[in-house]
Formats: sequence, structure tokens, C-alpha cells
Amino acid sequence: MVRLHVKRGDESQFLLEAACSARLAELAPLVARIYNGRLKVQWLCAEMQELAEHGVYLPPSMQGLTDEQIEELKLKDEWAEKCVPSGGSVFKKDEIGRRNGHAPNEKMQQVIKKTIEEAKALISKKQVQANVCVNLEMVKDALDQLRGAVMIVYPMGLPPHDPIRMELEDKEGLSGTHAGLEVIEESEAQLWWAGKELKETKLLSDYVGRNEKTTIIVKIQKKGQGAPGREPLISHEEQKQMMLYYYRKQEELKKLEEDDDDSFLNAEWADSHALKRQFHGVKNIKWRPR
Repeated sequence: MVRLHVKRGDESQFLLEAACSARLAELAPLVARIYNGRLKVQWLCAEMQELAEHGVYLPPSMQGLTDEQIEELKLKDEWAEKCVPSGGSVFKKDEIGRRNGHAPNEKMQQVIKKTIEEAKALISKKQVQANVCVNLEMVKDALDQLRGAVMIVYPMGLPPHDPIRMELEDKEGLSGTHAGLEVIEESEAQLWWAGKELKETKLLSDYVGRNEKTTIIVKIQKKGQGAPGREPLISHEEQKQMMLYYYRKQEELKKLEEDDDDSFLNAEWADSHALKRQFHGVKNIKWRPR
């Protein structure tokens, strides 16, 4: 299997294995699906962290309002009594005013937070350093883990307007979020390798040959954005090592310059006539007045 090191710009995303015979018309959408899936998991993890600390979302009509404004407008959160976390809640006011402040108890918070860490680890960029490939099943597993944690903590479910519920039910699509700006639609996905666009009409082997042990760096982006920046000749880590090497050499040269001292010429072992005087028996003669 050919190993694809997928990048977005200069930032590593994940490793993916594909057969040489893979059609690029199918490979590009697959890469986009995994890329978007990872964005979805990351966004859900961030929102679920807020869920653990401040409870469910308020109705849209109550978000951002102060307690006085809510009381004055006679607004009521009808879902507050329906969507109670398992084991009861503890109040922790959301200063932003998006959530109702009825957070799960400590035990249920730990369920959510532990699941978040496990889901993040599955799709983490650190998997690239660990040489672990990510596939669509791993992304689905991460989403299932998050969905399961929500069901455990909120057995009655979340309000229909809660973005976590909408995202888990594929009703949101990250629209209107910062992560949504990074989403690449499968139909718009385009892969590049070595400064060349990988045409959808060709096979992967048309570019990399039939060596199944090849590893290549591919960059994903939207169609029409032009060629991405090419990979540097040396990696950032190699550049750091080279700079460290030359710095050490420079320090060594400085020390040699500081040690450029010829006082040793006065030492006895440096006397070029010492052997001659020894043969003549005039060694260690000292002249001094009587």
C-alpha cells in the first residue's frame, strides 16, 4: 500500500494508506471525507468541553441576554427541566450567555472529558509522528464515542437547538463556525503531489509507479486555488539540527582563537637547543654573581 502523508498547507494532518491501483476520482473524496471528519471531531470535542462545564444550550431567543432581560421579556427555557444530566446538576453560570449553567456533576463531567481525550487521540496529528495511519473507520469510532458519552450523561437527549445534537445528527454541517471555513467539500477536493495536480481521470500508479512501499506527501485543497507551496528541500527538524551543528562549530572556533597563546615557547620541552646542551654537559647552568 502507498502511504499518503496528507497536509493542508504546510501543516501535517494524517497518514492514509491506498493501493497503487486506486482511482484518484475516488481517492480525493475519501481524503476530503477523513479531513472533514477530523474537523468535526475536533469541533465536537470543544463544544462538549463547554457542555461539561456549563450544561446545554439555551433557546436562541435567550442566548446572550442577562437574567434581568430574560425576566423582563418573560422568557422561559422549556428544555431545562427535560434535559437534566444523569445524577443531577451543579450550577455554573456561563458568562458568555449561551448555555443554561446547569452542568453535570463531577462524575459525569469526567465521563465527558475522558471521552474527549480518547476521541482526540484517535484522530490526532501526533499519529503522523507515531507513524499510525488514520482511516474513515477511526473517524467514525471517534464520533461514536462522543455520541455515546452524550447519551450516558444526557439520557433524555439534548435540546433540538443544541449544536452538538445537530452535528451528531448531521443537521449542522459546521456551517457558521470557524471550523466550517476549513471544510473542503468532497466534490471540490483536489490533491497535489510534487507540484503536480493529481488528475481525477488517472490512477495513483500513473504518478508514483507500482512500488507499494512508497511514501509521498500530498496536499489537499479546494479546486481553483492553484498549486500549493512546494515542500522545502529540508524539513524544519533537519534545519534545526543543521543550525545547531554550525552553532557548535562556531563556538569551537571561538575557543580555539581564545587559546591561541604562544607562552608555551618558554617551556623547557619547547627549547630546540636542549638536546645539544645536554650532550655538551652544560645543562642546567645558572649564572649568578658570587
